[in-house]
Amino acid sequence: MTAAYANLASTLDPKAFGRVAVLFGGKSAEREVSLKSGNAVLQALQSAGVDAFGIDVGDDFLQRLLSEKIDRAFIILHGRGGEDGSMQGLLECLGIPYTGSGILASALAMDKLRTKQVWHSLGIPTPRHAVLASEADCISAATELGFPLIVKPAHEGSSIGMAKVNSLPELTAAWKDASSYDSQVLVEQWITGPEFTIAILRGQVLPPIALGTPHTFYDYDAKYIANDTQYRIPCGLDSAKEQELMDLTAKACEALGITGWGRADVMQDVDGQFWFLEVNTAPGMTDHSLVPMAARAAGLDFQQLVLSILAASVDSQESRG
Repeated sequence: MTAAYANLASTLDPKAFGRVAVLFGGKSAEREVSLKSGNAVLQALQSAGVDAFGIDVGDDFLQRLLSEKIDRAFIILHGRGGEDGSMQGLLECLGIPYTGSGILASALAMDKLRTKQVWHSLGIPTPRHAVLASEADCISAATELGFPLIVKPAHEGSSIGMAKVNSLPELTAAWKDASSYDSQVLVEQWITGPEFTIAILRGQVLPPIALGTPHTFYDYDAKYIANDTQYRIPCGLDSAKEQELMDLTAKACEALGITGWGRADVMQDVDGQFWFLEVNTAPGMTDHSLVPMAARAAGLDFQQLVLSILAASVDSQESRG
């Protein structure tokens, strides 16, 4: 493990975590990814000697929470119901410590529009955008922002419902499609240039990853299925530019109140300017996932990463009193 990240490995006895419920699955559009992530996390915890068991979050979830002995929860639910503050609020009401960010930070980060508004107010660069609720909004956005554009449901992850568009008819069609996932649809200026993803873990920024894909953008297939997606660590930036990206990431995450762990997605334009897109507060933990990749570059294997995320729930519990 590199000296810069030596303090990230958990020094706690695995038994000290008590009985840990790994929360995964759920009912969001990202259910399948969450099932894969949750099973990987559960296996890692159990093999490390943690008394862990899994709960596929369904209709009987509250009954399970009340009937099981649970000392803390590892949230690996992706999307609504898991990353948006609602699960965090429920666990806090029940007095169960949990991994990741708190209620407000989770809700903010899940809402792409509110995230952008916070960043804009603090001078953190994020692409110009508009909100789409009608065909008239599409016309207005096309006039104001120009093409190409990217359309996103405001409260989905894993690139679900996203589309790049180059004309008004394409924009209108993409808005209608995204509306099937979310009543609030966002459209952003398209940034031409390399994409980076940067993980944070227990207050430290991990080595950035540069992404490359033959797809139009880093979509669901490129994230979870394709074998032709390229990941570069080191990311290819010179040391000064890489440090700038890491410092900006720390500032962007702090602005939202992110704690424990998370992952920011960033574009760089042809002039070298970074543009922040979003932060994921419960990122994927599958064999294609990026946080485990960044952790490996910092010297942590998957099991050490999972234990470190779980140890951060102890940090949060202590800080909240």
